[in-house]
Amino acid sequence: MSEAGTLLQVENLCKSFHIHHLGREIPAFQTLSFKMNEGEFLVVAGPNGAGKSTLLRCLYRSYLPTGGHAWYYAQRGRIDLAHAADIDIALLRQEELGFVTQFLRARPRVTALELVAEPLLMTGMAQDEAEALAGELLTNFGLNPALWSAYPTTFSGGEQQKVNLARALIRPRRLLLLDEP
Repeated sequence: MSEAGTLLQVENLCKSFHIHHLGREIPAFQTLSFKMNEGEFLVVAGPNGAGKSTLLRCLYRSYLPTGGHAWYYAQRGRIDLAHAADIDIALLRQEELGFVTQFLRARPRVTALELVAEPLLMTGMAQDEAEALAGELLTNFGLNPALWSAYPTTFSGGEQQKVNLARALIRPRRLLLLDEP
């Protein structure tokens, strides 16, 4: 972690997509720079197609940026999210980074309670304890307990997003990226 409390420093980050059938590059965003300190909230606003979701995917490294740097001050030291090895990104995702997409990616035949409890089970927590914590969080989000044993693939968009947010928040994250929560 940096001494000044910086959590993320983005410098001249850009992302373009190569559209093969058009034979050209389409910029998603260009030379974006900003700094975020620990404990801060940062809102990225703009019209549809402005590159907001693409930026978040670059920071989470679902997409590789075209250029620039995204310095993340991890517990174990500074790492450039734009250029780090895949294994380092995978470790950061397990330990410190979270991402909530606009859409829940639920698996068939997995209940809402199981889906929210899963990140805790992956840490070795007992199933009954993980499901109790998941139930508390789902209650806090106002999801009807009758839905906990149902499959989120059958839920409304709002109910799915409650499950999505609960799953992301069940384990503490130093940096949580939220795409239209």
